[in-house]
Amino acid sequence: MPETLPITLRAYRRLSSSLTPMVPLLMKRRLRKGKEDPERIDERRGIAAIERPAGPLVWVHGASVGEVLAAATLIERLRASNMRILLTSGTVTSAAIIAKRFPPDIIHQYIPYDSPRYVARFLDHWHPSLALFIESDLWPNLILSAAKRRLPMALINARMSQRSFPRWQKFSKTISALLGSFEICLAQSDTDAKRFSVLGARSVLVTGNLKFDVQAPPGDAAKLDALKAATRGRPIVVASSTHPGEEEIILETHKALTNFFPSLLTVIVPRHAHRGEAIAEMVQANGLRVTMRSRGEAPSADVYVADTMGELGLFYRLTPVVFMGGSLVPHGGQNPIEPAKLGAAIVHGPHVFNFTDVYDALDRAGGARQANSSEQLVKLLGQMLGDRAARDISIDAAAQVVTRLGGGLDRTLHALEPYLMQLRFEMGGHHA
Repeated sequence: MPETLPITLRAYRRLSSSLTPMVPLLMKRRLRKGKEDPERIDERRGIAAIERPAGPLVWVHGASVGEVLAAATLIERLRASNMRILLTSGTVTSAAIIAKRFPPDIIHQYIPYDSPRYVARFLDHWHPSLALFIESDLWPNLILSAAKRRLPMALINARMSQRSFPRWQKFSKTISALLGSFEICLAQSDTDAKRFSVLGARSVLVTGNLKFDVQAPPGDAAKLDALKAATRGRPIVVASSTHPGEEEIILETHKALTNFFPSLLTVIVPRHAHRGEAIAEMVQANGLRVTMRSRGEAPSADVYVADTMGELGLFYRLTPVVFMGGSLVPHGGQNPIEPAKLGAAIVHGPHVFNFTDVYDALDRAGGARQANSSEQLVKLLGQMLGDRAARDISIDAAAQVVTRLGGGLDRTLHALEPYLMQLRFEMGGHHA
């Protein structure tokens, strides 16, 4: 196989091989920053502490929390048909969410660093029967080594952003060699499908976005009751998954809105919980009172910083109005499907290129509103807070869009059926 590889990938293999001795230094740095789990650092070198289960093993890989949760319902369905699952991801946060949200028989491993030696060790141990890569986390050594072993691979819920597409076009031979290693590519939308086909993917099908079929995030009933009791009678806006540069705008918006809603509570849920302290300081510097969830405080001030993991489900149930973060700065937006499923009116900024199709559908139906300036943000949030009828129409429209665009899970399973049938056949042989 290597002789047919483009020069870029041959160079990448040589370089990643020669840099393997440097990996311990990289690991040390990442450990210091809290980006690695010291207990499980061996997994990054392809060393497993868990035995491989007998029989066929479906390997599902997602970069981080978003991808893993998108595939949650798919994983549940595979598990229900008695498939053993190996789930890999690359972040400490995703490992924590997996431990919380998935049954204990789903094996989680950190994906090995992309060195030929570590990847070989990983594949030798786990010997997967089928690999499902979610969205587009493409590690060259991992993909090329798996293809060389004739491991059937599918790219599922595949997405190629407006940003990545022109970048990859410049390296058309490289991406074509990687995408050509997948037997099937299941794209989220027509646009994604066209981009993948142009870049060299084989048998591309549009199956839709799995995120529409994901269960709404859970919310602890007792905690929700406590939050409702502490905020009774106050209008609430939740700023969800915010990024640096957005909180300042949200605080200005809060001040402007208190002219009309004096008892307004703004809940800021940062995308990365460790930024909680810095955000709380910023709130105080703006002359506003703040309490923090990580300190166990109640939402009794002007602004509540919800700097905890995995509690968005609570706050979407608490509020009828949500501002989706990552959209006032050029991050590309966060996923609006969860608040839409939990009955919130959605407002977002202009930068939503990571979820173009979803936001287009919501905006067109009136299920979400786009604010292009801080003045518009104040106006739209004010409208949603003050006009119950308009808010209800928006909430209904969003719920209808999410229902209409669902079905990706069934289409994905249908497309994977030939591969799953082969595994079931092997399972029959295994039990015999």
